[in-house]
Amino acid sequence: MKPIKVGLLGIGTVGSGVFHVLQRNQQEIMRRAGRGIEITMIAARNTERARKICGDTIQVVAQASDVVNNPEIDIVVELIGGYETARELVLQAIANGKHVVTANKALLAIHGNEIFKAAQEKGVMVAFEAAVAGGIPIIKALREGLTANRIEWIAGIINGTTNFILSEMRDKGLSFQEVLKQAQELGYAEADPTFDIEGVDAAHKATIMASIAYGIPMQFDKAYVEGITQLEAIDIQFAEELGYRIKLLGIAKRVAEGVELRVHPTLVPAKRLIANVEGAMNAVLVQSDAVGTTLYYGKGAGSEPTASSVIADLVDVTRLATADPEHRVPHLAFQPDAISNLPILPIEEVTTSYYLRMHVEDRPGVLADVTRILADLTISIDAMLQKEPGDGATRTDIIILTHQTKEKHIIAAIEKIEQLATVSGKVTKLRLEELN
Repeated sequence: MKPIKVGLLGIGTVGSGVFHVLQRNQQEIMRRAGRGIEITMIAARNTERARKICGDTIQVVAQASDVVNNPEIDIVVELIGGYETARELVLQAIANGKHVVTANKALLAIHGNEIFKAAQEKGVMVAFEAAVAGGIPIIKALREGLTANRIEWIAGIINGTTNFILSEMRDKGLSFQEVLKQAQELGYAEADPTFDIEGVDAAHKATIMASIAYGIPMQFDKAYVEGITQLEAIDIQFAEELGYRIKLLGIAKRVAEGVELRVHPTLVPAKRLIANVEGAMNAVLVQSDAVGTTLYYGKGAGSEPTASSVIADLVDVTRLATADPEHRVPHLAFQPDAISNLPILPIEEVTTSYYLRMHVEDRPGVLADVTRILADLTISIDAMLQKEPGDGATRTDIIILTHQTKEKHIIAAIEKIEQLATVSGKVTKLRLEELN
């Protein structure tokens, strides 16, 4: 059988990894795919650099449209990133009857519904394993490996930059800004790290996982997104004293009222495996009814780890290229006519536990006032830590861990606590997940 022909859009970090891994493992990949997979055309802004990577045997062009419109290309691999240009190229490739492989989580989180609809109508595949958690095959696990299960919740460390920053803040007691600068110097953070540190990148990925887990449309605009820029080293220290570690988690959870979809710094018990994922590594914890808890761990970024997922998609598409479109694995795991309209809950309706830190006067009755406010809103206390004031100090920190309650109740309680004359400044609020 003749080799399947691949056109590559972009040959940066991931694209060059795809080229090199495909070249290096060509025979092994062919044995698995049943036919050869050959990159025959590459679009790159810097054509000279592209030719240095791939040599003279592959056609290199400056215009990505030349690739998507080439009738000889069977699969287009989109690795340019961004929103609108990528969307236009992917939709054009689909209109031309080409299968698409993409690592672009932002594209799918924002435009996935449109792209999957177009692909279904045209009878082509859009594969996107590399869009979430780099080299970890979490998409395949959710779409296929766990297909017998009702997935109850997903909690993932799905951004390596923020995990590196939080690990360094905990280990070295440094401030967020100090570690961010270090992360940029080491190449873990971009010059403009906004998408990472504000939680947007993790929210793109959580949106994709939620859609596959629950068979709902992509709804990034309804996700709650909170980054780590306001996190203080003192809270990481207090969490540690209470037996917890703080991780930026992407969470998708099915509840009676709908689906929770949120990204935020989260206290996790230190004894949980996911709490011990350090540095730039990723991990995704999935709770399902039949299999129970499963953990997926590995490199969430990088040239060859991400290339591993891209090539796995190429193999899948190659195997199924001639199959009846009706018998392929659906893009979002569920059949297109069975996609659900489960609502995404606003953050105020989310139920979880909380960490509260308040700076108070060191005198009798303060704690009683705080606990009365919590009790009036039916918020029960799970644990408490009161720090001894320093020499000559008249104020101290009180840290409270609550049992589960709705966010709107916590918001109301904080508003009342901050009005107490004995409390200075704002109450720090972090969410807590036991993940058991």
